[in-house]
Amino acid sequence: METLKDKTIFVTGASRGIGRAIAMRAARDGANVVIAAKTEQPHPKLPGTIHSVAEDIGSKGGKALAVRVDVRDEDQVIDAIARAVERFGGIDALVNNASAISLTPVLETSMKRYDLMMDINVRGSFLCSQACLPHLLESDNPHILMLSPPIDPDPRWFRDHIAYTVSKYGMSQLVIGLAEEFREAGVAVNALWPRTVIATSALLMLRGRVRPENCRSPDIVADAAHAILRRDSTACTGNHFIDEDVLAEEGVTDLDRYDLAPGQSLQLDLFVGSTDLPH
Repeated sequence: METLKDKTIFVTGASRGIGRAIAMRAARDGANVVIAAKTEQPHPKLPGTIHSVAEDIGSKGGKALAVRVDVRDEDQVIDAIARAVERFGGIDALVNNASAISLTPVLETSMKRYDLMMDINVRGSFLCSQACLPHLLESDNPHILMLSPPIDPDPRWFRDHIAYTVSKYGMSQLVIGLAEEFREAGVAVNALWPRTVIATSALLMLRGRVRPENCRSPDIVADAAHAILRRDSTACTGNHFIDEDVLAEEGVTDLDRYDLAPGQSLQLDLFVGSTDLPH
């Protein structure tokens, strides 16, 4: 497809950060965008709500539906999808972006935080995929895109934050299974992960070890997601993409415009490069 015009894209965790950027990029094409996230009222420290993103899309001539959704709650997910289908007539793509993070070693990881990561990252992604699939199967180019990393069994990715790693790799394993189960049905299921750290509120979880000037903006992930969702679903499934590589395939090689501070060194993200973070 040349654009996502008139396609309905359901994006979880879309009130800020990468999810918001993906939603805004799809809206620029004229897509119908479902802003599915928990933040309905302004947060004292973090910008963005489902309503502010919907207003931003509307101000640019796009079509958006803001729905408050906790992806851990089955009834909320099913209701949100039903509202999206009622409003736009179907669902063409699901972006499983909602995620919880805690980069803590075993003895510093509470079971409450452990359960939160498993429930949002793995269970939530499974639930949203399961609930969207009946509608995706009716689309002429259905996609599920998981914001999760390529699976690397190197112990260095488990040593310092095993719970988070297992939860994100769980999402990536869902990609493998869903892609195979629905390959013949023509549903594309892929993962996408950034090469470098992206400047989002998740930086707070890095305890100041990564500075914004060593990051890229969420727009690079949004542009890569846009490229994937436009591809033929029958010929693009089961991949664990890196944003830079996707853009290179699209002929985009000058990535300086995504740098928050051009000329500064960039910090590689988890699961794709050195584990050494600047102090």
